[in-house]
This record gives sequence, structure tokens and C-alpha cells, in this order.
Amino acid sequence: MQVYGIDVIIRITTHFIFIYLAFWSLKSLRLDMLFKPQNTTQIRMAIALLSIGMGYLVSTFFLELMVLGKNIFSVGF
Repeated sequence: MQVYGIDVIIRITTHFIFIYLAFWSLKSLRLDMLFKPQNTTQIRMAIALLSIGMGYLVSTFFLELMVLGKNIFSVGF
């Protein structure tokens, strides 16, 4: 995928959307059981970092699928 103009906007938007979706889904887990009771800031930081990592990986996967689909249809058979 080219990194010009509209492609950059699509990449940034998909990264933020999938990071939000990962954060939304991680909030439903009981991750507080893995931490000590008084460490709420560490729990929040862990959830934020996990959601950034998961969202980025999923977003990159879907962007790569889009590139592969574009390449399949651009090659004439």
C-alpha cells in the first residue's frame, strides 16, 4: 500500500478503530485478579498497553489483507 494521502488516513483510522475495539473487549475481562488490590493504575496501564498491541496487530492484519486483495485484482489473468 502506498503511504500517500488517503492511504495514510485509512491506516491511522483503522489503527485507532482496532485499538478502541481491543480496549473495549479487554474491559470485559477480569484482569484485576492478576494484580495486587491497590495497583489500579498498573491495571489500567496494562489494559491500555495490551489494547494498543492487540489493536495494532489486528489492524495490520486487515490492512495487509486489503493490499493482497488489491494486488490479486490488479494482476490481469
